[in-house]
Amino acid sequence: MKQAIYGLGIYLFLMLPPVVTLLESIMVVHMHMQMPLLVMVGMLFTPFLQQTFPAFFEKWNENGVPGIVLFMIIISYWMIPRTMDEALTVSAAEIFKFISLPFLAGVPLRDSWSKLTIKGKNSIFILLSILFGIMAWIYILSPNQICNSYLIKEQKALGWTFLLTGLCIVIYFIQTLFIDKEEYGET
Repeated sequence: MKQAIYGLGIYLFLMLPPVVTLLESIMVVHMHMQMPLLVMVGMLFTPFLQQTFPAFFEKWNENGVPGIVLFMIIISYWMIPRTMDEALTVSAAEIFKFISLPFLAGVPLRDSWSKLTIKGKNSIFILLSILFGIMAWIYILSPNQICNSYLIKEQKALGWTFLLTGLCIVIYFIQTLFIDKEEYGET
């Protein structure tokens, strides 16, 4: 219950108009701070929702695959440059961002992660690193302004942060291959 209260506090804070304006004024902060924080809010809500609706989670996301697929669809959608623009200019898109990232990405991610096999988790690491690499390539190498609401310099900075994040995921993935999970009580 405590996690849900913390999640609600962060969620309400992220919805404050000055905070929204600040976080969305810089492209890197919009993509790599505001959006992950919204996903984290959903992850904090998950235990409360699992206790409130246990049958729903057991039936809908028994093995974790449907939830992780939904997570990947929502994350991929919000990486599209046009959706970032629309979140700034179209109120309905902004509202959808504040609903979809916590409840359609964060909640399914936390519910699914413990249910996935090692191969499933490794597949997600590989898919995310490829996706981040593609986004880095698009943002860095594009000679044109992709997002109308942000400058080309910000676009290139976002591309480099995508590349760095993708590399960090690859490094984490590689190190998980060499760690004995039973030593740490994991399966």
